[in-house]
Amino acid sequence: MSHAKKFSITIFLILGMLTIGLGKIGVSDDDKNLTTINVLDFGAVGDGNTDDSQAFLKAWKTACGIKAGYVNLVIEEGKTFLLKPIKFEGPCQSPNIHIQLSGTLIAPKSINEWGGGQNLESWLIFYGINGLTVNGFGTINGQGSVWWQQVSTDHLPYPLDSLPCCNKGPDALSFIGCNNLMVDHLNFVNPPRRHVVIFNSNGVTIFNINIRAPETSPNTDGIDMSHSTNVQIHHCSIQTGDDCIAIGPSSSYINVSNIACGPGHGISVGSLGFDGRTDKVEEIQVRDCTFTRSQNGVRIKTWQGGSGYAKKITFQGITLIAAQNPIIIDQNYCPHNLCQHSMTSAVQLSDISFIGVKGTTTTKTAINLSCSESVGCTNILLDDINIKSVYSKDVSSSCIDAHGSSRDVIPPVNCLLN
Repeated sequence: MSHAKKFSITIFLILGMLTIGLGKIGVSDDDKNLTTINVLDFGAVGDGNTDDSQAFLKAWKTACGIKAGYVNLVIEEGKTFLLKPIKFEGPCQSPNIHIQLSGTLIAPKSINEWGGGQNLESWLIFYGINGLTVNGFGTINGQGSVWWQQVSTDHLPYPLDSLPCCNKGPDALSFIGCNNLMVDHLNFVNPPRRHVVIFNSNGVTIFNINIRAPETSPNTDGIDMSHSTNVQIHHCSIQTGDDCIAIGPSSSYINVSNIACGPGHGISVGSLGFDGRTDKVEEIQVRDCTFTRSQNGVRIKTWQGGSGYAKKITFQGITLIAAQNPIIIDQNYCPHNLCQHSMTSAVQLSDISFIGVKGTTTTKTAINLSCSESVGCTNILLDDINIKSVYSKDVSSSCIDAHGSSRDVIPPVNCLLN
């Protein structure tokens, strides 16, 4: 074969490969396999000062309406986009929507700039979207300090959703009714309230995200979920002012693993049963997590007067580093002691296991099983536990109407009822 012919064949192959590649990373091709949308093409500026909200909504409307097999919405690296509260709604035409968040999203600096007054529930909402993936090493900055200053300490004992009016602050990022959701490789900083909220969703995976807020920031839970099932959360680093992860009402088949928590209030199931509600939680697995100087380790918290159940819950492979309150069951949950104590009903707790919990604590009571005197907790297992004081002092355990068994536990839990 002549050199000229070889050269012609090579050029033909290269052009063919380029044509195929452009179809997958640019404008939709005939196969409708992948379409890429860039917010900059819809008027977004990304200078951190210009309000890019409308440009994002236009880009989203276009992306959501494309029937390609895959749609990629690009938020470019090196850009900072100022957004006011936005709701990205589905359903979308494509079964696979990918948001490539490589830049930074910031919220307005003052409450007046948010719009909607002080009763906003969330800053960024994704609603009714199936097959959504959000990743890209970008940052979501809620600039929440101005909201933290507005939170009244009179309201702090109660769940934020129960407050009748004001100053509770919006969540940073909420996913509502999003099935087959994936969120990974993102950074979350300083939300007005909670960082990430999962509600009424099935088949959720969250991994490799970093969450940061000051230890003193109020109500800044890392990841909250409720009314959701089949949720996987793993390999995340969370430092915040409230629960690192909170597993709320109507949650089932939740797996949490390899979480670095602290500072923060630990990983919690609850709170459940507030204001007499009937709440149900089951099949919860929390494994291989580390708590460093956190206010709590692993805990279950329920209010008096509620009903329902929390069962089949396992905490296993837990490492404690100068953590307060390592193991807690609190069926009399009531911060600041502002509740009535004459309630006769409670959320029933059963089949709860603490296995392989080891490390150090700064509090005297390492294991606190405070169950309801009217309902009690049943079938509690404590196995292979070794918790010591950082101050070389003795630590202790405490129980109220807790039924179960223990083996190889330090400190001993002699107060468990058979």
